[in-house]
Amino acid sequence: MIAPAQAKTLEEIQASGKIVIGTDGTFPPFQYFDKGQLSGFEIDIGNEVARRLGVTPEWKPMSFDSLLAGLNQDRFDIVIASFTVTPERAKSVHFTTPLYCTGGVIVSKKSDVKTVSDLNGKTVAVQTGSIFFQKASDIPGIKQIRNFASDSDARNAMVSGRADAWLSDKFVAKLAIETQPDQGMNIGDFVTTATVASATKNDNNELASAYDKIIKDLQSDGTYEKISRKWFNEDIRCI
Repeated sequence: MIAPAQAKTLEEIQASGKIVIGTDGTFPPFQYFDKGQLSGFEIDIGNEVARRLGVTPEWKPMSFDSLLAGLNQDRFDIVIASFTVTPERAKSVHFTTPLYCTGGVIVSKKSDVKTVSDLNGKTVAVQTGSIFFQKASDIPGIKQIRNFASDSDARNAMVSGRADAWLSDKFVAKLAIETQPDQGMNIGDFVTTATVASATKNDNNELASAYDKIIKDLQSDGTYEKISRKWFNEDIRCI
């Protein structure tokens, strides 16, 4: 019988001099590529966590719907990729202290698509494996759910008319509208609220505890607010 793979402990991570972080890389402004370099709110947070652990961050981008499985296969030490905490996900990984709180919104170019009831008979674009895909599956009357590997692809489907609406994070939607004002996108109602956290492998308690402490320190010493305001002009921590 082959023993299950063992996640690196905090001591082993610090001895190696690096922490391997799984992320998506297609979810601006949280984590995305800017001129070939990973950038965003979560990238800044992860880099600061690594600095305070005394190690170098090694970011490994991967498709969103494969990240938690990759964590359990020891491809990463931790995943920082805007995962909404759900009971189902919490069965397979350990979620750290919440990183931020947000909500999912309806985005459309059509003036008559603003509410959940307006989605009746419509085609909706979402990212595969996201909480928005799960939410869309629970909304009765949607004609078709088109799922895409990246949230950006889902947005583009709505912009190009291949979908009537796009379900995404409110901060992501806000940035998309600010940076593409000519596309005529509008934010409608909330479809869900979300508590977002990073994830470690179950039973990797020392790493999870160290991460939690650093996040608490970042929030108490002003570093978290500084990073948050850099990206959102507001503090997005959970109240």
